[in-house]
Amino acid sequence: MSILVTKNNDVLIVMPVGRLDAYSAPEADERIAQHINEGARHIVMDFAQANYISSAGLRVLINAVKKLKSLGGAFALCNPSGSIQQVLEMSGLSDVIPMFGSLQEAIRTMPGGAGTPAA
Repeated sequence: MSILVTKNNDVLIVMPVGRLDAYSAPEADERIAQHINEGARHIVMDFAQANYISSAGLRVLINAVKKLKSLGGAFALCNPSGSIQQVLEMSGLSDVIPMFGSLQEAIRTMPGGAGTPAA
């Protein structure tokens, strides 16, 4: 798995590619925490290129939400595949983390987000 990171105004966009599982979750958690420590307060995780999430991947999401909430930030998800959305719903995280059908929609909901991402 790789993790692509881009920025749109004040919104950090994190895009896991492939599986977010016990093998890849530590790297994802570390990279997100690093960006938060460097000042990121509004993060959208775009699952457009992810095909699987395990309980370790869910912990990455929970850690990000907790850190951002304590700092007055915001976290959202977008483009989950059917299977990822099902896992998020079964875990109850879909009730805690805002989920959107498109990256543009998720960015628009974020403070500091404006319209569509830069190409």
